[in-house]
Amino acid sequence: MKSLPFNRRSLLVGASALGGTSLLPRVAFAKGSLVATTYPGSWEDAYRSVVLPMLKKKEDVDLELAPLFAMDQIGKVKAARGAPPFDVFVLDPGPRIVAIEGGLFDKFDGSKLSNLSKLPAGFADEYGVCVGAQVVGIAYNPKKLPAPKGWKDLLVEPYVSRLGLTGFQTTFGTASLIELSKLFGGSLTNVDPALAELKKVLPKVAAVGLPAAMPGLFQQGQCDVMYTNTQTVATLKGKGIDIEFVKPESGAVAFYTTMHIAKGSTEVANAYKYLDLVLGKDVQEALTKPPYNFIPVNKDVVLPPDLPMKSLDEMTKYVTQDWAQINPLRAAWIEKFNKEMAK
Repeated sequence: MKSLPFNRRSLLVGASALGGTSLLPRVAFAKGSLVATTYPGSWEDAYRSVVLPMLKKKEDVDLELAPLFAMDQIGKVKAARGAPPFDVFVLDPGPRIVAIEGGLFDKFDGSKLSNLSKLPAGFADEYGVCVGAQVVGIAYNPKKLPAPKGWKDLLVEPYVSRLGLTGFQTTFGTASLIELSKLFGGSLTNVDPALAELKKVLPKVAAVGLPAAMPGLFQQGQCDVMYTNTQTVATLKGKGIDIEFVKPESGAVAFYTTMHIAKGSTEVANAYKYLDLVLGKDVQEALTKPPYNFIPVNKDVVLPPDLPMKSLDEMTKYVTQDWAQINPLRAAWIEKFNKEMAK
């Protein structure tokens, strides 16, 4: 199974010294250590503040976090040729499939997790385990705009002239543009209708930028509506920004972030301790709180009130997408968007 149903040892060089975190060749560490990747930004902040000290306290394992985007993780492990520079991946659905096809994961044994029973059925397989959920929809400023009803609204007034537009570099961007395309005759593998419609209204669009720039543009008032995930909305709301989340009438998109043990890891036992802790109620509950605003996957954790659903079971009714079909096309989509949507 290549998609869940929703759908060595390294030394870390200080970011303050080098302007980033680099993975150097494998060196010996003391017993009780682990290197795990994390996404730069809110994921890194959350895992450094919450998970790292909890793992040390509970298991006496020293956790080194390597902030890397998903495809960078895959590139580094492929380049390492069997001696992975970290022990645990964190990936979204598309990169997860790339890594499965590349044979980069150790076979996963969910029976080693005491918290496995706290997850919904199907949240673990032979490759890894879901550690967080994401919901994609539309965010808007309620003081500037009425609530949009669906993806098509983004292309008409009063929304289009306040739209923050971004491309296929992220899972949420890709998911949103696919759903927009479906409404104009496109499909999971055909986004040309969406790009054609966007090109028609491009002169009116408020802002076009990289995904990482969108929250800042929204915060600065350069756009007042955008497609994004609930975590971004909750984070901005926590900063006092006027923002609300809308489930499009055709359905919000749900996907899951997963963790996997790198094939060739020499810290497999500690990797399972880490994963079990991440899935436990204490960590999952802590990560739901501001400023992190994660969606938990542990059924014992009460969902935050600002989320568009009251239980994880509701997410089974959300739109899911087959990334095995999307992946081969995505690079061309990114290139085409960048070429045609530049303002």
